[in-house]
Amino acid sequence: MEPQVRIALPRVLPVQPARAPQANIPQTLVEREQLKAAARAYVARVSPVPPVPADDLRRHAEQLLARTGVPDMYREYAAVLISNEMWRDALAGIPYERRLLLMPKCLRVESKCPAPFDEFGLLCKKCGLCSIQDLQEEAERLGYAVLVAEGSAIVMSIIETGKIEAIVGVSCLSVLERAFPYMEAAAIPGVAIPLLQDDCIDTAVDVDWVWDVIHLTSDDRTYRMDLESIRREVDGWFLPAQLETFLGPAESDTERIARDWLSRAGKRWRPFLTVCAWRALTEDPNAPVPAGLRRAAIAVECFHKASLVHDDIEDDDPTRYGVDALHTEHGTPVALNVGDLLIGEGYRLLTECGAPSAETVAMLHAAAQGHRTLALGQGAELAWTRHPKALSSLQVLEIFRQKTAPAFEVALAIGALYAGVSEDVSAALAKYSEALGVAYQIRDDIEDLAGKNGDVCGARPSLPLAVGLERGRAHDEHAAVLASAWRRQATSHEQRSAVLDALAALKVEDRCEALLQGYKEQAIRSLAEIEHSSLKGLLRRVVGKIFNDLEVKGWCSEFEARNAAGREGRADVAG
Repeated sequence: MEPQVRIALPRVLPVQPARAPQANIPQTLVEREQLKAAARAYVARVSPVPPVPADDLRRHAEQLLARTGVPDMYREYAAVLISNEMWRDALAGIPYERRLLLMPKCLRVESKCPAPFDEFGLLCKKCGLCSIQDLQEEAERLGYAVLVAEGSAIVMSIIETGKIEAIVGVSCLSVLERAFPYMEAAAIPGVAIPLLQDDCIDTAVDVDWVWDVIHLTSDDRTYRMDLESIRREVDGWFLPAQLETFLGPAESDTERIARDWLSRAGKRWRPFLTVCAWRALTEDPNAPVPAGLRRAAIAVECFHKASLVHDDIEDDDPTRYGVDALHTEHGTPVALNVGDLLIGEGYRLLTECGAPSAETVAMLHAAAQGHRTLALGQGAELAWTRHPKALSSLQVLEIFRQKTAPAFEVALAIGALYAGVSEDVSAALAKYSEALGVAYQIRDDIEDLAGKNGDVCGARPSLPLAVGLERGRAHDEHAAVLASAWRRQATSHEQRSAVLDALAALKVEDRCEALLQGYKEQAIRSLAEIEHSSLKGLLRRVVGKIFNDLEVKGWCSEFEARNAAGREGRADVAG
């Protein structure tokens, strides 16, 4: 039985040539996010009032770096972050149609860009070769004026018309530094996003960051919400004492094993999403989480952990979280029974969460539908296991859609239903969850390329294998190796190494990374259908939260050579 192909590939921007990164910007996405969070906390504590003179801004940056232990080479970058945080609330209060998005022409792929110039800058032809088109279209859809040009004279002349009251600017650090005096003189709110490279050609920017800033609005009550604190709070619910509070005392071995499994390692993304959806849809996004919602969120994790128990048995996977899987530790019969108990516990918790009867029925229906879809996806995978053969990328992605996306959709739906919101957001949540779930599974497959487990060599349908075979048909030596992996015949260490070498030679990881970015963008674009500003804003941030803890490869060799000592394994967002 082959899976029904229902999923479409997202539009993926071509990868721009790797350029030399700015040496005075943190090298990984994780580090940049950490420094942004530190700047946010610093501004909240010190409360500087903009506009701040450039010299004072540098002193604030030096204090921030001293408090965080970050090297002084990042002072200008820290100054930009502090300035952004000072102006963030003011920008959020200004209507989109009174804002300007200013981007540099160096974001284009210069050798292929068909766009002409006039006295105001680049006239984008929407060829899809760079990020300018997507950012311009979205900003203009919101109501922004957009310029693709450099030069303070143009900006000042626009400000002097009185029609622009705030600026979102993308540029290199040196240009942003020169712009501070103009921002101070005009006292106009401005948020700046530095480019990731020093070069003035074929540069790149953190598109997610730009997207987040241009959507800032005072209607979104969640944009200052601390997602990391929510994550920590959710984690605390799975400590043994907390689980006993909501599930009651464990009175049998089966219950004790189930509680132990439920409290084991895991990222808790699904209960986190349940809480996020609820918070975004409530009047007070900082209100304490009610006990009923905790029960609903724990139910979501019960369903997820049960699926892992059964999945490990069906895939004959002996480990989970780096230790023995449940069936390895306790035997298959016990593990099956524990998985069934966790499913029952999940449904019990939903019925006891205290929601009105109509919402409770809707939650139960959402969970049942999610289980059904997941089982169909797992069934397609098991059917392939009995008769393994090569699958196309679309067929593998369809299995991902069925196996991974439902858990995200159920988590979000339960949070929204608990908040009393359903029909007006359910369709958009489904599209968002599908893209988010597929992206999440693609990320797992990319990790497999590092040799962390054997999935890429045929334990289950693998996107890298599908992409590899599609690319390898013109290379007999690679095609034969990858076909053997699809038939689950690459079992020895030498054979697995040959598969990984073939995938590397065919640049499969680049294609998978592009698909990952495409589905992340697809998740964000699906939010355009949601009218609730707080839910839209929070879910846009959630995409970054889930994926920003990965370091993506791609720094140029020149930079790596300059920073080899003590910097091994660093990463960058591919342009």
